[in-house]
Amino acid sequence: MFDDRYDSDPLARMKPRRGPVARTDVPLAKGLVIEHTETEWCGAVVGAREGLVQLEDFRGRVRAFPLSDGFLIDGKPIRLVAPKKSPAGRTRTASGSFAVAQERARVAMPSRIFVEGKHDAELVEQVWGADLRVEGVVVEMLQGADNLAEVLGEFGPGPDRRAGVLLDHLVPGSKESRIAEAIARGPHGANVLIVGHPFVDIWQAVKPERVGLEAWPTIPRSIEWKRGICLALGWPGDEPADIAEAWARIRGRVRHFRDLEPELVGRVEHLIDFVTVG
Repeated sequence: MFDDRYDSDPLARMKPRRGPVARTDVPLAKGLVIEHTETEWCGAVVGAREGLVQLEDFRGRVRAFPLSDGFLIDGKPIRLVAPKKSPAGRTRTASGSFAVAQERARVAMPSRIFVEGKHDAELVEQVWGADLRVEGVVVEMLQGADNLAEVLGEFGPGPDRRAGVLLDHLVPGSKESRIAEAIARGPHGANVLIVGHPFVDIWQAVKPERVGLEAWPTIPRSIEWKRGICLALGWPGDEPADIAEAWARIRGRVRHFRDLEPELVGRVEHLIDFVTVG
């Protein structure tokens, strides 16, 4: 008999025995936030070509990785695959509606949708633009909620000329809520629908994971909100051009309505229904 206690490697028996990793197929899409398994680089998809996928991290840095590499979403293994094409004739718009084939937009109808500023208008156009052109609805900017009463006075709402209004931060006790209540009691109230989302700014209506965040950061009142967001993300935020660039980055991560918070999606859909009712 021989003592063979040193003839085998005890550490080898401790090594985990793993089979093939089960990966969930995920359609490759712009704005999808994923993590590269090997390098732990996390970013949003900004492009793909020649077998490579480009990921942009929250600081704006871009790296390319082979599509065949391993990736994670929320820590779960995935496999990037080409998105499935919609059946012929049944493509959908960014808002989720079935696209309507037509050569040109309908002539603008009398009713209008008003939003506070440029960023609001750009986001509404990006997601609902195709629907609005089919319906002939024009979106106009207020340049701030304080101008709403004056703009509505000039517009002259009526039974056949409705006005839908989307306001930021429409929560109890806010300045916006007081403006909305005053107009609802005024002469145009029956033909004006004012809705709003609870966010400080339209930026927050974009789901935070679209820009690689778990939640939008809380900004002290002593710092202008958009500038504070830029600083929290490590982006320049001192100049108007910096703010414009930051918004372009954020909006660039929005592909369709699922990238937006439901508190905004539902309000915009409500406004469209209100101004297009026959």
